Amino acid sequence: MSAHDKPHGESYTVLTLNSGSSSLKIAIFRIDDHVVKTMSGAVTGIGTSEARLTARTASGEMLWDTRACCINHPVALDTFLKKLATHVDLSGVSAVGHRVVHGGPHYTRAQRLTPRVESDIRKLIPLAPLHMPANLDGIVAARLRLPNALHYACFDTSFHADMPIAAQRTGLPPGMEGEFIRRYGFHGLSYAFVVDDLAERAGKMAASQRLLVAHLGAGASMTAIRGGHSIDTSMGFSALAGLPMATRSGDVDPGLLLYMILEKNWDPSVLQDQLYHGSGLLGLSGLSGDVETLLRRTDDPRSGEALSQFAYQARKQAGALIATMGGVDRIIFTGGIGEHAPSIRAAICEPLGDLFGIDFDNDANDRGAARITKPGSAVIVEAVHTDEALTIARQGRAVLANAPAQLYQRAT
Repeated sequence: MSAHDKPHGESYTVLTLNSGSSSLKIAIFRIDDHVVKTMSGAVTGIGTSEARLTARTASGEMLWDTRACCINHPVALDTFLKKLATHVDLSGVSAVGHRVVHGGPHYTRAQRLTPRVESDIRKLIPLAPLHMPANLDGIVAARLRLPNALHYACFDTSFHADMPIAAQRTGLPPGMEGEFIRRYGFHGLSYAFVVDDLAERAGKMAASQRLLVAHLGAGASMTAIRGGHSIDTSMGFSALAGLPMATRSGDVDPGLLLYMILEKNWDPSVLQDQLYHGSGLLGLSGLSGDVETLLRRTDDPRSGEALSQFAYQARKQAGALIATMGGVDRIIFTGGIGEHAPSIRAAICEPLGDLFGIDFDNDANDRGAARITKPGSAVIVEAVHTDEALTIARQGRAVLANAPAQLYQRAT
C-alpha cells in the first residue's frame, strides 16, 4: 500500500532531525493526506557551556528560547525533547527521519535504519568526515530517547544518484575508482525541496525546465537540474569540492595538495583539518567565515576580497553548469547566503546578464523580493527559502507505507 493509498483519516506524527557538528535542527510533522509542519526548533552551540535551545509553532509563536549546558548531541537532544514533551505527546511519534549527508553508492533513497544500514553508514565517515560523525551521533541519541519509533535516513547524495556517467566519473582509471570513488554531489534534500516547491508554485512544466540552483550557506554548492533530475553539480567525491565555503576550501588543484605533502612535508591529517576548517572565506579573509560578518566589515579590504573571490568562483561554476544543459531557463538561490545576501546574488548574476539573457532587477533584489529579474527577462532569477525538514518528512511517507505496522505507532 503506497502512502497515497492509506485509509482516510489515518495519520502519523514524524519528527525530523538534522544533526550538525555543533547543532541540532528538529521539526514535527503531521502526515495524513498532506504533510504539515506543526513546530520546529534548534539547539545551537552544542559542546559549549551555554547552548541555545529555541522552538516555535508553525505559525511563528515562540515556545521557548533558553540556555542550557549541552556537552554533546545526546544531552542536547534529551534536553530539547524533555521540553518538547510538555507540548507534544512523544509516545505518539511514529517515526524519526534523519538527515545523513552521505549514502555512498548504494543508498539512493530514504532507508529504514537497521543495524546493517547503520553499520554501512559508519563505513562512509571517511567520505564526509566533517558531517557523518554528527549525523550518527544524532541517530544514536534519538534512538535512545525514542526507542519505539521507526527511524529512517534521508541522504543528501540521493538526489544526484542518477547523474549522467560523464558527471559521475572522476578522471581516474576504473581500477582506481573501484566501488566507492565517484562524484556524488550533496545538498540533495535542499535541491529536492526546490524542485518540488517550483512544481507547486509554477507547475510541473516549470519544474522540468533547465534550472540552475545555488544552495549557498556555510556549505555551498550549485546544481544543474533538467527534467527534475541532477545533471551535474559543483561538489564531487567530497563536500570540499566546488565553491569556497565558510571554512572549506572548495576546488584545489590536486597537484598542489601533492606538493604540500611531498615537498612541504605537511602531515595529511593537518592538511585535511586546514582544508575543512581553516580555508574558504575564513582563510581568505583572515577574519571570519560568516558572510554576514564579512559584509559588515567594510573597514577591512580583506573582507571584500574574500567575498569577491566567492562570487567569482560562483560565476565560474554557474557558467560551467549551464553549459552542461545547453542553456538555462531559471536560476534559484537558496540557503542562508542565497536567501539573505542580495549583494552576493547581484555579484553572481549581473556579469552573466548579457551572456545568458538575465535582465536583473536590482531594486527587487535589494528589497528581498522572491523574483529578482524584470518582466520579459529570458531567464527568471528567484530567491527561495529551502526546507530540508519537509523533504525528510515527505520521504518518510514511503518508508512508513512499506514498513510493517508493528514497527511504529500511528498518531491518534
